[in-house]
Amino acid sequence: MDNLRLLGRAMNPRISVAALLLGFGLATVLAQTPAPGVACEAKNGTSCEECLGNVSCLWCIPTKSCVTYPVKTILPPHSLCPLNDARWGKCWINFQILIITFAVIGGILIIAFLICLFCCCKCENFGGQRFEAKMQKQADKTRTRQQDRKAAMKVKHEEIRKKFGLTGPNPYSKFS
Repeated sequence: MDNLRLLGRAMNPRISVAALLLGFGLATVLAQTPAPGVACEAKNGTSCEECLGNVSCLWCIPTKSCVTYPVKTILPPHSLCPLNDARWGKCWINFQILIITFAVIGGILIIAFLICLFCCCKCENFGGQRFEAKMQKQADKTRTRQQDRKAAMKVKHEEIRKKFGLTGPNPYSKFS
């Protein structure tokens, strides 16, 4: 969980920059409003480039017509212009392929995010349990070695006391 918090803190500047760029992009698009009195329909019979000079216009290839983009329906209806023949933004961008590409890229990003989220959570739980078990095993080994050393030192001290005849009461015990 701590790793996810750290990841969230590290990504905050990235998210802020992305939101800022998105805001500037939207402001740019919204700032490109048509000149007063010049509607997209007035550019019928002109070229695709001239029509798409205004972001609110949609060019239909078979009818060579420039129409105002129907923002309320999100996608232009087939009666207005078939998606395969609709151009918006740039004349070389096929609207149908653009939608399919964005859908595929969005799907891949969502799947990648879910896989990363799943792997991070699973690895964190699995690695954490394994790490805790390893640390516990190491602590047990250390405790066992320490007890063995203590017992060996006690035996050694007893042997030294016997050797020098100090098996009686310890004269320094009253200081302890």
